[in-house]
Amino acid sequence: MKKVELLAPAGNMENLKYAVMAGCDAVYLGLKKFGARAFSSNFSDNEFIEAVNYCHLYGVKVYVTLNTIIYDYEVEDFLKTVDFIHKNNVDAVLIQDLGMLDLVRKTYPNLEVHASTQMHIHNLDGVKVLEKLGIKRAVLARETSIDTIKYIKENSNIELEVFVHGALCVSYSGECLMSKFIGGRSGNRGECAGACRLSYDVVDCNNNILNKNKYPISTKDLNTIYYIDKLIESGVASLKIEGRMKSKEYVYMVVKLYRDTIDNYYKTGKVIVNEEYLLKLKKIFNREYTKGFLFNINNNELINSYRPNHMGVNVGKVLNYKNGYATILLTDHVSIGSGLRVLSKNNKDVGILVNEFYKNNKLVKDAYKNDIISIKVHDKVFKDDIVVITNDKSISNSIEDFIKNNKRKVLISGKVSCKLGIITLEVSDGINKVVVSSNNVFKSINKSTTKEDISVKLNKLVNTVYKFNSLDINIDSNLFIPLKEINGLKNNMVVLLNDKRLYKINYVKSKYYIDLPDFKKEELITCYTNNINNLDKKYDIVYTDKNCLPRVVDKYENYNNVMIGELGGFNKCSNVTTDVSFNVVNSYAVAFLHSMGASCVTLSYEMTDTDIENLVNSYINRYNKRPNLELIVYGYPVIMCSKYSLNKEYNKNILYLKDRFNNKFRVITKNNIMYIYFYNKI
Repeated sequence: MKKVELLAPAGNMENLKYAVMAGCDAVYLGLKKFGARAFSSNFSDNEFIEAVNYCHLYGVKVYVTLNTIIYDYEVEDFLKTVDFIHKNNVDAVLIQDLGMLDLVRKTYPNLEVHASTQMHIHNLDGVKVLEKLGIKRAVLARETSIDTIKYIKENSNIELEVFVHGALCVSYSGECLMSKFIGGRSGNRGECAGACRLSYDVVDCNNNILNKNKYPISTKDLNTIYYIDKLIESGVASLKIEGRMKSKEYVYMVVKLYRDTIDNYYKTGKVIVNEEYLLKLKKIFNREYTKGFLFNINNNELINSYRPNHMGVNVGKVLNYKNGYATILLTDHVSIGSGLRVLSKNNKDVGILVNEFYKNNKLVKDAYKNDIISIKVHDKVFKDDIVVITNDKSISNSIEDFIKNNKRKVLISGKVSCKLGIITLEVSDGINKVVVSSNNVFKSINKSTTKEDISVKLNKLVNTVYKFNSLDINIDSNLFIPLKEINGLKNNMVVLLNDKRLYKINYVKSKYYIDLPDFKKEELITCYTNNINNLDKKYDIVYTDKNCLPRVVDKYENYNNVMIGELGGFNKCSNVTTDVSFNVVNSYAVAFLHSMGASCVTLSYEMTDTDIENLVNSYINRYNKRPNLELIVYGYPVIMCSKYSLNKEYNKNILYLKDRFNNKFRVITKNNIMYIYFYNKI
């Protein structure tokens, strides 16, 4: 069985190095453009080259996220980016945009492409389409159950990647326009403002407020550490950790937790979780945990409606408050430099930066369970208020010290053969082998060179990524080898092994091609309705639930003459049109969908008049043919599509979310999928 890949987030170079030191097998990162985390630090071109070389020396793969929708005016720059990272040996790119998926696959046939979770792949049919297109890996929607994952794996030949830890979108990725419609920041452009993390009133049709807590669609964080066995046994290729916006300490600790648990499973066949690591991770960041729809949770197990940010970990309670100081009974360790939060029952939460505190009237730097400390607070707190730690400085210090003294090493095996006139060093990292030799071996006159002399010199690899796991030395008696010769052998070995580990991806650039139909110029008016009898005028085309398939489909039948909402529809459906949920914003995506058999393509809500004009002109100029496009001009846009259902939570067929600006969003659930509509002012 091939060992599962542990894939870590890298928002910047420092986080990348922490991920590698913690033991990841691969990292994913973004450049300054075209990535789904536009507000992460991300990587400059030079940093990217450094990152690839650093990772490849350690045997770690690098995947670049180019997973936003791309407009026609950006395509040239997008291709330059792809060309650059391909020439500099990226292991794979993640793509959302269907037009760019087709363009990259045809232009760079040797570049490995992964379908981003933003592509909304959640069923076997979608995976089969990707397989036909030559895509190496699909990052499945987070809502995909473990049973479905097994089924997909058993019936396809594509690699599958699943998220196992970190922040969850309440919406299917790629299907959320909430941030775009509310604040103009598009999640499909990597600019999500986290609209699901904001406060809302849940109101019924009579405008009664139903919710007690203010964050009804803010999810807990995903945590599947106790289900590593089931994940590995499902046959997935990669276990992915979310966190490109998180701290280096978070990245290190979450990777370390999963690394040790995965390794223990392969050794023992059991899931053995280091609870100390998990507690440290909770202290660094958590929104409470859920195992997600991956493991078929109940509807009400997904949401943390109490708080959308870091929950912290309980470390004590307030005994009293006097003259600006709180006396706290500790239940856990607290150190200088940490951050605390008092969850005040009669006041707002009170944050504390621990610059100094007292125990038994003495200034101390550390305090422990059952200690009573006194600390200055900037606002009034009350007896029995709960105290949580939100930043444990001792964890940061311990991680830094551990990395400094326990650098990750590439284990190598070596053989030394030494006879009069020649010494040969043969080294292998398990994949690559190098051989170096020297002729400067002499008959000893005074002092003979020993095995220990050779071993000590060769094992001085402090400034390299290597460490000898085994070193077999055979040397004839009464020989002398100058120490500089042994040192030279070692240095040559490092250079040659580095060169082999810094492998080159075979760069090939081909010409883009596509075969397309031509459509006549005509203007038609179409309509989507739930009740065809209520139409007040004649339309050229009418869609109903009978010929308009939903965005989430578990399994397709052989449908004909239908509108499809996601990629899997192309596997079994014929004579199709594509819905707005395909996020089409460029002429390459239109061409791709037409080439797949779509007779009409609906454009994204995110396009302006200028964008549409550019798309049509680009299409006609490039292909010398006309596209067949549809644009939604009236109706309530779906701005979120979710497996979580507020309607089930509150047992109401129709609900509304009301934000702080009195915007009102209609909420319905159909076929077990919740749809939120951009509605109107109250």
